Order: sequence, then C-alpha cells, then structure tokens
Amino acid sequence: MRLAATLSLLLLCSQSANAGLAQDILDTLQNAVTCTGCHALLIPLKTLSIFGDKTFTKTLTTICKATKALDDDVCEGMVGQQGPFIANSLRKISTVKQTSTKLCNSLLGLCESPKVNAWTVPFPKPVPTNPKRWVSTGKAPYQVAHFTDIHIDRQYTVGAEANCTKPICCRNYADQVGKPISIAAGPVGHQKCDTSPSLAHSLFDAISANNKFAIFTGDMIEAAVWLVTKEGVTASIETFNQELATLLGGTPIFPTIGNHEVAPANVFPLTTTKGASVQWLFDLEQKGWTPLIGADAADQVAHNSGSYSRLVAGTKLRILSINTVYWYKFNFYLYESDNQIRDPNGILAFTISQLQAAEDAGERVWIIAHMPPGMRDALSDQSNYFDQIVNRYRNTVAAQFYGHTHEDQFIVGYSDWNNRNANTASSVQWVGPSITPRSGHPAYKIYDIDPDTYEVMNARIFRADYNEAHFQISPYWEPYYDARAIYGAYIGGWPALSPLNATFWHKVTEAFETNDAAFQTYQSFRSRGADTIDSRATPAFGSMSFSRRNIRRDAENPGVVRSAPVCDTTSSIGTIFQQLQTLTPEALSELEAELVDILPSDEELASVSGDDAAEDP
Repeated sequence: MRLAATLSLLLLCSQSANAGLAQDILDTLQNAVTCTGCHALLIPLKTLSIFGDKTFTKTLTTICKATKALDDDVCEGMVGQQGPFIANSLRKISTVKQTSTKLCNSLLGLCESPKVNAWTVPFPKPVPTNPKRWVSTGKAPYQVAHFTDIHIDRQYTVGAEANCTKPICCRNYADQVGKPISIAAGPVGHQKCDTSPSLAHSLFDAISANNKFAIFTGDMIEAAVWLVTKEGVTASIETFNQELATLLGGTPIFPTIGNHEVAPANVFPLTTTKGASVQWLFDLEQKGWTPLIGADAADQVAHNSGSYSRLVAGTKLRILSINTVYWYKFNFYLYESDNQIRDPNGILAFTISQLQAAEDAGERVWIIAHMPPGMRDALSDQSNYFDQIVNRYRNTVAAQFYGHTHEDQFIVGYSDWNNRNANTASSVQWVGPSITPRSGHPAYKIYDIDPDTYEVMNARIFRADYNEAHFQISPYWEPYYDARAIYGAYIGGWPALSPLNATFWHKVTEAFETNDAAFQTYQSFRSRGADTIDSRATPAFGSMSFSRRNIRRDAENPGVVRSAPVCDTTSSIGTIFQQLQTLTPEALSELEAELVDILPSDEELASVSGDDAAEDP
C-alpha cells in the first residue's frame, strides 16, 4: 500500500518521522510540475489529512504565507474555508485512481481530464418521427436582457484603497487602516473591485424598460471568498432578491444559482454527503424567488437543488434553470469517492424530465445556468451527458444562456463530433459578459427574439466604460457592438430572417481560422475592450470552446495554474505552489521548521492504523 509504505519509510529514517513528512510535503510540492508529480504530492497530503482538518489547513496556510503569493489574511481565509473539503476528499479516495487525477486537474491543472466514462443517457421516449416545426412568420422580434456575474460588494466603500494587494479592493480591510491611499475608490466603481451597489442600481435602471423579460445567470455575491459567511451570504441574497422584485420596473426576471451563492464558495454537498447540506440556500431562494417566478417554480427550487422550470406568460417558451455547480470542478464534494456519481443531485434527470414534458406539450425551451457545461471548469463526464441531452431534444431547445467566465463568448455544439462542420452544428451556448468591473468594462446583452420560434435573431451588447469621466457620476450604458452586423460581415453576410444559430457561429469560427482581424475582434469583445486578456496566449478554439468538455481536451495545455480565474480564488493554490519554487534555501529551511512544529508527532504518525493506510492501494 502506497500510504503504508510512505509512513513506514518515514519511521525508519534517521530523522524524525515528523521532520520527514515536512520534507516530503515540501519536496513533492516543488516537484509537482507534471501529472505524475501531482499524484506523488497527494500521498503526503493524504497522510496529513488523516490527522484532521485543523492540521491539514494549518499546514497549507503556513505554506501559503511563506510564499507571499497572497496576503496573510487571504491565505488564512481561503485555505481555512476550502482546506477541510480537500482534506475530506483525500481521506476517502485513492491517490492513483481517476478521481485523484481529476483533483490534480482541479487544484493544479497538472493532469488532463480523464477520458469520459462512457454512458448512453437513457431517455423516456425516442425522438418523434414527425417533430413539431417552428416556423417564423416574420413578426417583429421582442427584446430580452441577459446579465450575469454582478458580484455586488455590499461593503464597497467610496474612498477606500482601489489599488490593494488582495483579490478585490475598494473595502476597508483591517490591515489597511491608517495606510495612505494611492488610488481612492470612486462613487461607482473601479476595475480592481467588485460591483458597487450604485453601479448595480444603474444596471437595473438600464434594463428596466423595453424588455419582455430578463435572465440572470448567477453570481451576485462578491468574490472575497476568504471572508464569506453563511450569515453574510444570506443577507446579500435577501437584499438582491428584493432589488430584483422592485427595481426592474415590473420586468419579469428569471434567475439561476451561481457558485458564489453559498458559504464557503463553490462547495455544494451531494444528497449522498453525510453531515452536510445547503438546503438552507435552496429554501432561501424559494422564498426570495416566489415573487419572481411563481410559487410552483419556486417550490421546484427547494426540491431540485436550485433548479426549476417556468413557462413565460403568454408564450410557448419555457425557461429551464439548472444548477450546473454540481458539475463544477472546484466543488470539492464531487471528489469524495473513487466511484463518482453520474448525475449528482439528479440535475440531468430533472433536465430530461422538463425537456420531455415540453416536447410533449409543444413548447420550446431556453436552458439557463451559471457555469457553461462546455468550459474547462466543467467535469468531462457531466459535460458529455448533458450534450447528449441537448442533442436528443435539439428541436425543443431553442437557446442556452450562461455566465461564470466573466467573458463575452459563444460555445458551439455538434450532432456529429467526429465530423464537425456547418451542417452538423446543432446548438449554441451564449455566455454573457460580467457586470463586475474586475474582468472588463461592465456589460450586458439584449437579444432580439423571434416571437414564433423563440430563437435569437441578434445580440446587442451594451457596456459602461469605466475609463470615461461620467462613469463615476452616472454610468452610461452605451451600445458596444451588434453581433449580426460585426460577425455577419466576416462570413460574407447572413440572411436577415435567419437566426444566429449554431450554423452561423460555426461559420464564424471558420472565419477566425483564416482571418486574424476577425479573431482579434472577438478577443477584444471578450473583455469589452479592456486590456485583461492576452490574445496571443489563447488559441481560437480554446477561447470559445465546444459544448462537449471531452472534445475540448485537445485544445488544452495542462500546466500549473498560474493565477486564479476571475471568478474563483480557490485555484490560487496553483500560484502558491509555483511561488514555493522561488524560495531561497534559507527560507525553505525556516518553513520546514515551522511545519515540523505543526505536523503530528512521531508517535501520532506511528499510530496511523493499517486500515487507514489500506484505503490507498
């Protein structure tokens, strides 16, 4: 047994087992530059996890502080909140099986996602032999607003430091009291800060008129994940739901749950998880969303892990909101077994049931969710299974809308993944730009919708340029670009009565391959013109993705996570480990001595039972 052998070797060495474990942790951390190296690292980390969450988190926190990769308080809060979930998973899984490979991909980006565990998703009925045809009669389109990742910081403080050393600024942090202010936070916002309440209210004003309804695709909690509490999240959600009910001028709104709408962030226990639950969140949203989506749909939220469906009044369009955080690779509850569940919390089953009901009733469906199933943050298995569902019901699914990436993107799906072309392009996922200024100028989308087919005829993006002087007085949400006009020109035009469907977007990807100006336009639009994306580092198909996560593996370049995604500081652990390699020998010796004081004694290490060791073949 690998773990037993490691412990025996430590106990036989001339140095103490305690010191040996400290050295082993640091050595494997420094050598974790490949997938094999990451698996080797998991062995001492698993040993450490056996001695409890407190020892595990204190050890990683000490390493984090020593690297200076993050401020001390961020290290304490981030590792303190996420560490116990990582330790929990390590105690329950092998360090050499598939789940550990996925964990290495999540924590360090050092392993490719394993090949999909093949499963043919069962459906209650076959595809209809004569499916309903959705035909446009040429009526004038109506408008729908899409905003996402608003990340409202209720502690945003005008005049606070906007150029701080933490993941988000414009707050009165305790360790900044009394220090001179280099850049003061303005009344409305700053690009190193999350959304101020005043910026959020400006957005609500902008989308409150002339739209048939609006969709919000998640993440309204600020990204200070090292500080979040259940009480704080609850208060923020209650305030936000009240704002949606009162500040949109009566415009109907359909929301979805993001990975930040929980404390700690990202971690949604499964129904199979013992001793943990986030039912409090689903009950909270049931209460807050009842005025928005009605009692029946809100009741579904409470009983389907945050998912629901609701027919838009006066239409044959059903909104299907699903909780894709159960497929999110930073939800560490997903790694607590070597036999991962195909359908965590029944999200796939709920999706199928609602799509089948819609097909039977002659309805079309929009799927809305926070995390796009085709992006690198999604687990490959669930991405594949979801894609099977969308292809089965592609005559029913008129559109899909997501957030999470903070970028303005699109994702193309195909009915034949071995023959991807304009004829097999079968679905498109619209990914909305963020409102938070941290990842570019705040922006939202307005879709022109055919009232007969419920397909997207055009998308117009509106942004508030934070470099303009009037931004701090009254943000102006100016028209930024017109998708049909811009991208249609790159493909030689597009019929006026044809929707911006998967075929259209496939042709756009073909233009990107031959027209660098077209691709650079897309790259600029991703951040709404802000200088936040290195276009040279991102291949065309890497930036837009495919709707099947396993297909996307070909475009990835596994390696240590160099920085946290804009939406998630939990992956900063990759930055921490990278910085460890820059420490001097003297600093490493000091760190090792600190770890020796924290780690279990020789006697405690010797007491690890054979049963514990046997869990890791």
